[in-house]
Amino acid sequence: MIDAMIANLKEEQGADDQKKAYCEENFDKTDDEKKGLEQSISDSEVAIEEMEGAIAQLRDEIADLEDGIKALDKMVAEATEQRKEEHSDYEAMMAGDGAAKEVLLFAKNRLNKFYNPKLYVAPPKREMSEEDRVVVNMGGTLAPTQPPAGIAGTGITVLAQSRVAPAPPPETFGAYQNKGQENGGVVAMIDILVKDLDKEMTEGKVTETNAQEDYEKTMADSAAKRAQDSKSITDKSATKAQTEEALQTEEDSKKSTSQELAAKLEEIHALHGECDWLVQYYDARKEARAGEVNALGNAKDVLNGADYSLVQTQRHRNLRA
Repeated sequence: MIDAMIANLKEEQGADDQKKAYCEENFDKTDDEKKGLEQSISDSEVAIEEMEGAIAQLRDEIADLEDGIKALDKMVAEATEQRKEEHSDYEAMMAGDGAAKEVLLFAKNRLNKFYNPKLYVAPPKREMSEEDRVVVNMGGTLAPTQPPAGIAGTGITVLAQSRVAPAPPPETFGAYQNKGQENGGVVAMIDILVKDLDKEMTEGKVTETNAQEDYEKTMADSAAKRAQDSKSITDKSATKAQTEEALQTEEDSKKSTSQELAAKLEEIHALHGECDWLVQYYDARKEARAGEVNALGNAKDVLNGADYSLVQTQRHRNLRA
């Protein structure tokens, strides 16, 4: 019976030893797994934060580029409208100056006709139409041509064509033959006016040419800038979409890992419920069993005839000696 009890105690101790080893092994294992899951979640949180920041930055950059394209389109429209107005003003100026120049040259030619015939340029001969030829061949007379009527809206009337010399000036202005000198002064003034008109038209043409070149360069630069910004928007939008997809994947991974961590914490909690009592009292239980085994062994020896009292007495004597 004592042997059976000792064997039973040793079996119980063996079970405790195995259980303790199991608990320690699983404590280490589950703790490592818990730390790995926590690290994975921490890494996911960092990655999610970085991707959210990158997406926000891309969103702002795309918005800035879109605003820039809108502003660029507005600038192009305004520049185009301004260029149209400048060109319209240029054409009006050139038309007005050209008409004024023709009037002045016409007036100069008419003065030359009476005061300096060598410089007079006769108008081109009238080209007869087929109908006019028929009229002449039939002995008829062509209708007289209408003289120039001047320039509408300028207040300048072209000198009427006349084959009669102007009336002599009043006596107070001197003899009529001195008008040639006055005519020279008037012609010189007309030449100055024509020269001023030529200068204004030349400067206007240069200004118009430069303005058109600047406008075309601005349009080319704007088109290149718009194409570049549009490509940047496309590229950044693609990057943003990829980052959003990666973010969703990372969030799903974090969610799954968090669920695994929750299950692992429950497993650890159950393991503690199963092992804490044993681990806490393992040494005491082992020592108690060892005491019981020793006591049972002594009891067995006594039953076998051993006198432990004599052994104890002899031990005390030896200690005293």
